[in-house]
Amino acid sequence: MEPLTLPASFDSLSPLRQYVVDAARDAGLSKEATYKLKLIIDEIATNIISYGYGESGLLGDITIDGEVIDNKLRITLQDTGAEFDLSKRELPDEDELSKPLEERDVGGLGIFLTMRDVDIFEYKRIGNRNYNIFEMYIK
Repeated sequence: MEPLTLPASFDSLSPLRQYVVDAARDAGLSKEATYKLKLIIDEIATNIISYGYGESGLLGDITIDGEVIDNKLRITLQDTGAEFDLSKRELPDEDELSKPLEERDVGGLGIFLTMRDVDIFEYKRIGNRNYNIFEMYIK
């Protein structure tokens, strides 16, 4: 698929989700894997908009790109917001996840979902660009 570049705003979440659905359909990804990937991209794009740009006082775009490589659908989110490597964040443990919502620490679940539900995740910072790369096996 052709990459899609959108303003880093909450209005862009719907077209980002649709891009994932279209890419997953074209790749032949299962409905369950498509749902998980759509949820992951929505969560991480929301974090990019909120924290990578909003809290940092920055403006910019998000580019989403989808391609099939070696029996995997690869979705890449690119942005120029603040650097943030998901893979270096501490994930909630079983004790934290078993607590009622009102007793849990705020944040971290999106990262947990990403690391749990995506087959391969990679983060790169090249120059002033963040690359969040998500891969799902086509089964």
